[in-house]
Amino acid sequence: MNNKRKYEVAANENYLMTRHLRLEGAVDKNHQIIAAEIGQLVGVDAVSINVSESLLNISYDASKRQLDEIEEIIRKYECDISHDWWTNFKEGYYKFVDQNVKDNASHEPWSCHKRPPGR
Repeated sequence: MNNKRKYEVAANENYLMTRHLRLEGAVDKNHQIIAAEIGQLVGVDAVSINVSESLLNISYDASKRQLDEIEEIIRKYECDISHDWWTNFKEGYYKFVDQNVKDNASHEPWSCHKRPPGR
């Protein structure tokens, strides 16, 4: 299933992150409902699950959405992020980057780094 939206209010293109994570569990049984529920979240631009590879592909606005929220939905349907070392490494890195994006999206620049009035 592939849910694709325009860059309306839902996702800011400047903070758009694309993630690829391997899943384990009942992926073949629950992939459609997982993708549908994740696709309804504000800030999610696209989501798909490759069932044959058990791979979650998702694009979301990291200033509005965090990977932990997406993982909660996955776990609700008898699935989880794979526990192999590479997926664990990527998951940790993705969470680190998402937190930086979220923190910097609300950060007010100082001094000459501020945007001019009216821009």
